[in-house]
Amino acid sequence: MKTKKKKSQANGITFGMVMVVLISVSIVLILTTIKIYLSNQIYYQSKVVNKMKREVSALKAEKVMLERSVEELKFKNRVTDTIFAIGVD
Repeated sequence: MKTKKKKSQANGITFGMVMVVLISVSIVLILTTIKIYLSNQIYYQSKVVNKMKREVSALKAEKVMLERSVEELKFKNRVTDTIFAIGVD
């Protein structure tokens, strides 16, 4: 009777296991870096957009004030022209 010898398997960490772990860590690191970069870009762009929105609202308010001022000056000009025209006759 012949006895078959079992192949002894290496216990421990193999090169393949190390490579899988390194590749996995690299992928996670790359994805995390990309996410951080995109989050920063979105943050800084939103700051620019908010600044522009504030400027637009300020300019709209200034436009309203200037339109009122122009209307007051038109009214004043029409009234003084009418008074001047009446006084000349």
